[in-house]
Amino acid sequence: MWQIKTFSELTTKELYEIFYLRTKIFVVDQERIYQEVDENDLKAIHIFKMIDGKVAAYARVFPQENKVTFGRVVTDPKYRGQGLGNQLMEQIMHAIQQNFPHQEIEIEAQVQVEGFYQKFNFESHGQPFLFNHTPHIKMTHAAL
Repeated sequence: MWQIKTFSELTTKELYEIFYLRTKIFVVDQERIYQEVDENDLKAIHIFKMIDGKVAAYARVFPQENKVTFGRVVTDPKYRGQGLGNQLMEQIMHAIQQNFPHQEIEIEAQVQVEGFYQKFNFESHGQPFLFNHTPHIKMTHAAL
């Protein structure tokens, strides 16, 4: 079952599991040193699926200027290839439509997953750039 919660609605166990997975993938596995937990967590809508008490897939959605963005999109490696990424994107788009209607969506995607977002009608803009030591590309989607 997918969960969609604000920061204050998260249990301490859910918050721990979210931070554990994000740090495991984005800091340890990708060998990047940066402040992974940031102030956006406090204002974000957190979307995740728990399996056997662990976060299997996760993303956060939050307002940014006059647009909406999302990030920290991750599926635990042991659950990859089971369609959770596509399900997560459906949940993200639904949460945006419900909470941020009529706002353009703008993300900074890691270059290696650009094609994944293009399947959901995101368009790439400009040249790749380094963000936290990893190549990213700006992508947008029309308001929902």
